Amino acid sequence: MINEKLRSIAIIAHVDHGKTTLVDQMFKQCGLYREGQETEDRVMDSGDLERERGITISAKNCAVEYEGVKINIIDTPGHADFGGEVERSLSMADGAILLVDSSEGPLPQTRFVLEKTLGLGLRVMVVINKIDRHDSRIEEITNEIYDLFIDLGADDEQLEFSLLYAIGRDGIAKHSLDDDSKNLRPLMDTILAKVPAPSYEEGEPFQMLVSDLGYSEYLGRLAIGRIHHGTVKASDKLVCVGENDEKIPLKVGKLQVYKGLGYEEVEHAEAGEIIVISGIDNVKIGDTISEAVNPKALKRINIDEPTVAMRFLINSSPLVGKEGKFVQASKIKERLIKETLSNVALKVEFTTEADSFMVKGRGEFQMAILIEQMRREGFELNVSRPEVIFKEIDGKLMEPIERLFVDCEEDFVGVITEKLSLKKGKMTNLINHGSGRVRVEFSVPSRSLIGYRDEFLTDTKGTGLMNSYLSGYEEHRGAFPTRHTGSIISDRAGKAVTYALFNIEPRGTLFIRPGDALYEGMVIGEHNREQDLVVNACKEKKLTNMRASGSDETVSLSPVKPLTLEAAINFLRDDELVEATPQSVRIRKSILPTGERLIADKRRK
Repeated sequence: MINEKLRSIAIIAHVDHGKTTLVDQMFKQCGLYREGQETEDRVMDSGDLERERGITISAKNCAVEYEGVKINIIDTPGHADFGGEVERSLSMADGAILLVDSSEGPLPQTRFVLEKTLGLGLRVMVVINKIDRHDSRIEEITNEIYDLFIDLGADDEQLEFSLLYAIGRDGIAKHSLDDDSKNLRPLMDTILAKVPAPSYEEGEPFQMLVSDLGYSEYLGRLAIGRIHHGTVKASDKLVCVGENDEKIPLKVGKLQVYKGLGYEEVEHAEAGEIIVISGIDNVKIGDTISEAVNPKALKRINIDEPTVAMRFLINSSPLVGKEGKFVQASKIKERLIKETLSNVALKVEFTTEADSFMVKGRGEFQMAILIEQMRREGFELNVSRPEVIFKEIDGKLMEPIERLFVDCEEDFVGVITEKLSLKKGKMTNLINHGSGRVRVEFSVPSRSLIGYRDEFLTDTKGTGLMNSYLSGYEEHRGAFPTRHTGSIISDRAGKAVTYALFNIEPRGTLFIRPGDALYEGMVIGEHNREQDLVVNACKEKKLTNMRASGSDETVSLSPVKPLTLEAAINFLRDDELVEATPQSVRIRKSILPTGERLIADKRRK
């Protein structure tokens, strides 16, 4: 049986190719807003972090009505580190819109999300967006898209995808470049015509796959997912089938469906609908909610394994508790467990130390976002340098390998290639269109990219673009130097003094300003040489009664660039930690006292 009143579609793309902006226009043209109503841009971006960075971090659902058909829309993240969000959200869709920038073309995340979509057998519509760009390469991009589909093993039906052209910002879609369309009707009509309506087997018991979790202050835990078979009514008695076929009885408290950006309470829901059930505890993403009489489990959501791990520790610095509300290990543990409930790509392991937790995820950017969210919630914590997760296969040590795509000016290819080759990278392709910019592909170990992004931006003078995706595991490629500079470390507690910093400044780059609080073992700058340098940044000028002309001129320091969380994580060595608090980001040594640190260094050698 087919439910013709519904369509469920995921919008997938590389980061910054215009997914959320296109959804804005779909809302406006489907009558979600009344005439003259003030609306925000990128209305699907929720939370300060998404708005500040202009990226989607977590997948979100919404719904619009068009020609009497309800269209459930799933806005997915475009960054590879949030691939788990894409994988779980695709389980709710019947089709996908692949958005590709008319100038940049298919990039690494385009490949990742398309591979997942084709693997699930979903029908894909392709929209080449931003066709009004002055540097658009529509014909070349179209050929690149077909090459990508073929490379990913698309079958004949999937290769015959519908191709549209759009200016998402202006709400315009076209079947061909010559059309004079002024709205998104061509796109909406294609969704109804090409995206299959949800199908189900009549007489099958109610089955729903939990693809997302939410929380309401009034309703408690919310389970979000798509009904695969059957119907459900509010107050029905159901069963949650867990990972080990464990069956937990439950009763529907409130039944809701998506309407626009919010929810609408309903008495019953049919197969194919994406629903929100409240009043359910102890449910996890991937569980099946089914009828109590004849419970049947659906196939669980398959999530790729994490590739990066970081240690989260309690803040043990002398400044602990001065800026944050939550500093206890129990609070950090509770927050991390809560995160794993909704973030399926994240795993938390408890170590032998009570105040230390090993968090595993897809990349250091995903970790940085989690730490930033915790900071803003009032947590104080220390985190270690990201480490890649190795595997042992047939007695050989294997490591994750990334396929790296670099887009830069011709003049910078030499320095990038040299630095990546030192980090065990191999160039696999180079494309020069004669425009002054070059696209280069590398095969590099994941560990070589940790901390490399800032160095890359410096080498390309801020003009380079770098994207990557995990291509698989290969044999370990050997050791390489991680950082060629040392750290400048404070030898005592106190306040930074201008006179002392002026004398330290020629030795490297400072992270602190005069008046900043310091403690022994805190990293206050980057040393020009490879070894660490211990300094007194609290030293004041000795005053005498003798004065010389010009000796007391005002001392001026170079401007200090504020230390961001990502920059701090990228800077870390193995014996250093980032101290993250609601107001500050600091770098410190794992062992704070200078004497104890020197003894530990001798033992390591």
